[in-house]
Amino acid sequence: MPQALHVMSTLAVEVAFKRAILPSWSARQGPVNLDWAPTTVLLDNILKGARADVVILIDDPMARLAADGIVDQESITPIAQAKFGLAVKEGAPKPDISDAEKFVAAIKAARSVAYSLTGASGLYFAKLIEQLGIEEQVLPRATRIPKGFTAEKLLTGEADLAVQQVSELMAVDGVDIVGPFPEPLQQPTNFSVAIFKEASDRGLANAFLDHLTSKEAHEAYNTFGLASRIATFKI
Repeated sequence: MPQALHVMSTLAVEVAFKRAILPSWSARQGPVNLDWAPTTVLLDNILKGARADVVILIDDPMARLAADGIVDQESITPIAQAKFGLAVKEGAPKPDISDAEKFVAAIKAARSVAYSLTGASGLYFAKLIEQLGIEEQVLPRATRIPKGFTAEKLLTGEADLAVQQVSELMAVDGVDIVGPFPEPLQQPTNFSVAIFKEASDRGLANAFLDHLTSKEAHEAYNTFGLASRIATFKI
């Protein structure tokens, strides 16, 4: 049986991976063991000694791992960009968030907004509502989760708006995407892939990086809520 590749990855690329990128890889190369978690959780685990073959993170934490000699600097490759967005339960009315004023009105009008305490989207949203001066109106009614997909709280009825990367909101069936944050309030998040210096099979890890920067992967990122950052197709 082929050796399984061990990959640590942020949740932002999960839908693209599960629905398109991983099936084609596994059919040709074999199994992949994936550890999914928010970047902050992955970074903390790695700094405490956790290792794999390949890691997918936000650019800034990835640069830190390279500076610390944990991942191979030369292997770092941009793959995708994500934007923060909102979702509602399938069939529910979608608020107008086409500009900053309407976005603020929608957030204030929500019965409960779900966001993550550890994901990039939740950390940004917490700062955003503070900067907008609506923290005291939003927080008492907010549904905060330690990690995972915030849109799941729409299905349980705990929240009527969910905040996360658009690609992460798409991971939950039974919800409708309202749209990305309006541009003045948006903060795109860039993701890269790299190989751990302690990778157990460097050749397999390199092949996986080639797969993640292929035309097939490029199309998957653009289909499932992300924007491809691939400059040159490897395969």
